[in-house]
Amino acid sequence: MIVLGVDPGTAVTGYGVVRGDGSTPSSLIECGVIRTRPRDTLPARLAEIYDGIRELIAQHRPEAIAVEDVFYSRNVRTTLVLGHTRGVILLAGQQAGIEIHEYPPAEIKKAIVGNGAATKEQVQFMVTRMLRLKSAPQPSDASDGVAAALALIMRARYNHRVNAAMVAAGGARPPVAPDPDRSRA
Repeated sequence: MIVLGVDPGTAVTGYGVVRGDGSTPSSLIECGVIRTRPRDTLPARLAEIYDGIRELIAQHRPEAIAVEDVFYSRNVRTTLVLGHTRGVILLAGQQAGIEIHEYPPAEIKKAIVGNGAATKEQVQFMVTRMLRLKSAPQPSDASDGVAAALALIMRARYNHRVNAAMVAAGGARPPVAPDPDRSRA
């Protein structure tokens, strides 16, 4: 499975493309950031992010997208603008017919580090270890995108192991429950 993980931001949107099948170690295909120009209008910046995500989808053909959910800032405007950014990312995924999963930042950190209040440095360290990289993805926004993709793959790995254990125990596979984090398919 190829997963596109995205850490939305209006100035810098981090992304990571990770391959993993839920039963073997994952591997990094590509990571980076989509940077917008601060002097551009919000609609122009959103169009640039949308185009960048569409290009990544066309190039890598991911089966799923993992998007970091909105965190609530004291600055309402920041939260609203982040919502717009997430909207164009979700639209690009929906138009491509890709499964979309949304995870709160604390859930991604907990999946990767084991602590929902982990620092960016801790997330970068664990992403580096999990993917056996020589150095951490830079900047931290790219590492956060990779972490979002890994969180989805780790969930798939967990579901794979549960299903295998059920079959090994002589039971039938459990019915597939809807993923509460999956907003759209």
